[in-house]
Amino acid sequence: MGKIAKTNAARLLDQQKVAYELIPYEVDENNLGAEHIAAQLGEDIVQVYKTLVLQGDRSGYFVCVVPGAAEVDLKKAAKVSGNKKCDLIPMKELLPLTGYIRGGCSPIGMKKAFPTFFDETCMLHEQIFVSAGIRGLQFKIAPTDLIKAAKATLSDLTTE
Repeated sequence: MGKIAKTNAARLLDQQKVAYELIPYEVDENNLGAEHIAAQLGEDIVQVYKTLVLQGDRSGYFVCVVPGAAEVDLKKAAKVSGNKKCDLIPMKELLPLTGYIRGGCSPIGMKKAFPTFFDETCMLHEQIFVSAGIRGLQFKIAPTDLIKAAKATLSDLTTE
């Protein structure tokens, strides 16, 4: 495999002197789920995290990073983000809002900095995997470094 092209998200981490590894994987356009990515990487699904963009009734847009096999708990997400209620944004809004497409949404380097919340389970791992900003490329990164780089908050975000 040739040289991996740096994404904007990777360049932003470089600027902050954050250590990470870029891990390529085979994209399946019919299966963009975290389970597929974990299988492609040969990693445990509990270490693969997905980046979700939500809209609250008070705060507007915000980002939740949750384990790939888990569902975001909308009540918990609303509470930590200062909203009464929230919902995932419609898919068609993702690219214009963040600059990322489904399956390639990174918590680093969105068009605008949104309040970002990481599920606290990420701290159970030395390294986690999150999108590096394009389909087919993941960051392998220490959660503490990623949280700091994303100026994120740790919270309980998933359904039991």
